[in-house]
Amino acid sequence: MQLHRVGQTMILYIAEKPSVGRAVANVLPKPHKKGDGYIQLANGDLVTWCIGHLLEQAEPEAYNSDYKKWRKEHLPIVPSEWQYQVKPATKKQFNVVKKLIKQADVLVNMGDPDRVGQILVDEVINYCQVPQAKRLAAQRCLINDMNPAAIKRSLNNLRPNIEFIPLATSALARARADWLYGINLTRLCTLQGQASGYQGVLSVGRVQTPLLGLVVHRDIEIENFVSKPFYEVFIELKTHKKQTYTAKWKPSEACQAYMDEEGRVLLKKLAETVVNKTLNQPGQVVDVKESVKKQTAPLPYSLSSLQIDASKRFNFNAQKTLDICQQLYENHQLITYPRSDCRYLPKGHFQERNAVTQAITQTSSALSKAVQAADLSLKSKAWNDAKVGAHHAIIPTSRAMEAGRLSNDEQKIYELVARQYLMQFYPPFTYQEKQIDTQVSGGLFISRQKEVLDKGWKALLPERKDNKEDTEYSAVQLPKVVKGESVLCIDGRLDEKQTSPPKHFTDASLLAAMTGIARFVTNPEIKKVLRETDGLGTEATRAGIIELLFKRGFLTKQGKEIHATSVGKQLILALPEAMVVPDMTAHWEAQLEAIAEKRLNYNQFMQPLLEGLSQLISQVKQIRFEGLKGQGTTPRRFKRKRK
Repeated sequence: MQLHRVGQTMILYIAEKPSVGRAVANVLPKPHKKGDGYIQLANGDLVTWCIGHLLEQAEPEAYNSDYKKWRKEHLPIVPSEWQYQVKPATKKQFNVVKKLIKQADVLVNMGDPDRVGQILVDEVINYCQVPQAKRLAAQRCLINDMNPAAIKRSLNNLRPNIEFIPLATSALARARADWLYGINLTRLCTLQGQASGYQGVLSVGRVQTPLLGLVVHRDIEIENFVSKPFYEVFIELKTHKKQTYTAKWKPSEACQAYMDEEGRVLLKKLAETVVNKTLNQPGQVVDVKESVKKQTAPLPYSLSSLQIDASKRFNFNAQKTLDICQQLYENHQLITYPRSDCRYLPKGHFQERNAVTQAITQTSSALSKAVQAADLSLKSKAWNDAKVGAHHAIIPTSRAMEAGRLSNDEQKIYELVARQYLMQFYPPFTYQEKQIDTQVSGGLFISRQKEVLDKGWKALLPERKDNKEDTEYSAVQLPKVVKGESVLCIDGRLDEKQTSPPKHFTDASLLAAMTGIARFVTNPEIKKVLRETDGLGTEATRAGIIELLFKRGFLTKQGKEIHATSVGKQLILALPEAMVVPDMTAHWEAQLEAIAEKRLNYNQFMQPLLEGLSQLISQVKQIRFEGLKGQGTTPRRFKRKRK
């Protein structure tokens, strides 16, 4: 394979995966000449591709053959010069890319528009020992949308690849930190487990272990939960016009000694006293509030929000939803880049609304009426350049496909994405809220009414049997009363209820917990960091991390519920707290973001991390996993070593 361009520079476009490479080539000069692992364009330029990561971080034994045997005295293993190796499965394509990189005059990094996509192509360029001048001249192309028009726009807006060095450094720091943490602590925990009679790998990771910790602590909370009765008081009030309405007692501060932290009354005698004191007693309306409230449409999807909805609607796990999204993006080009953590759109995308909605009509007959009823002159808050980073929200593209060509599951996910996009062109959901505050015998009683005025974007939601809003927005009408009006309490009742334990995690709630991990943290500074960053894991990794915990035998499913296994529970309860709470991830993410924004350098991140790792190793060396004796299955790695 030897290619030349006489008197001109030859450009090599390097995509992250074959489907993207072919889509890019499709908008570049034709006719094309297809090679083995690349496409030559009519003008002599070339398009090639990685197949995900072509390189992987070397295993410890690549640094020292002694490390092949897992031994405590080797720890911590910290490479002085980091090594990478070509992945055996994609070695052939790596060799193609390497030859083309050497022949090209100009390189264009077309990795996916995120931290991983940046480093994935950059690490290949660096591994191929490209001369500095060529590296500095490399360009970056950010593609969010696989539509030909969008790809052309991206190609016309190339940026110097060196602008993204901080982003690549951040990705590099994260990958190396995860290697150091995972390799060292997984080896140590596994060796400690073996010494206690456990047969298997006790894998540990910066994200997987706190995630397992969430499930374990939720399970323990449920196990230890003791249900308690609590009491609510309702009274029936009659106006001078003989109209009646129901009101619920709101306990005063004086009752707090008899209430739980959620404001529920636990003393039955107190509630009975309220019923007896108010029956047949006069009351007075002390306040009347009426307001019209509006809820704007939810924003288009990020990957996590789509995975959560797909789990609730179709019981799809996170990995299944991601796999379907990749099909819709790469193979069908029906949706934009799916591994996005953003729920906003560039303002320029608003101009494409006609083409996108027409494509929805052609691809989904179920949504054709929704498209007809959409008001394309409306512009929701979703279009906001200031909120869009490397990639934007997941929306349909302007490409259409004949109905019936998608699989049933693909159709479901496409319609979820399309429906969420169409909501942006619907008016707000509007309802009237009315509240009457009534005082009887010194106690305050509250009556509320919600009435739907305009369904707005909620008209797009499919009917559901378990829809709680049917009861929330009831047809019960409160009477017209005014402040100061006298009423009479004609009846009262005491409702005894039971406190219920928290619910076990499901696919949807575990994903929601990962994205909203700040809820599980008490330290206000760490809580703030987790709110501002990705949370626990990233859009691209969450599904895989959940799957890994199942494969390791740390999690199991009972129906829709996710439970920790005995092994998972005992691992978490034995480890130091710092390893099983999300605080460290928050600290890392804040620093990695600072690297990407040039506020911190690589060494300022790595040095404290290594010091912390040494401390954790010292702590874990004291642990005995006695409760795991006789459990687990011997991994092949250790079987071979016993021979």
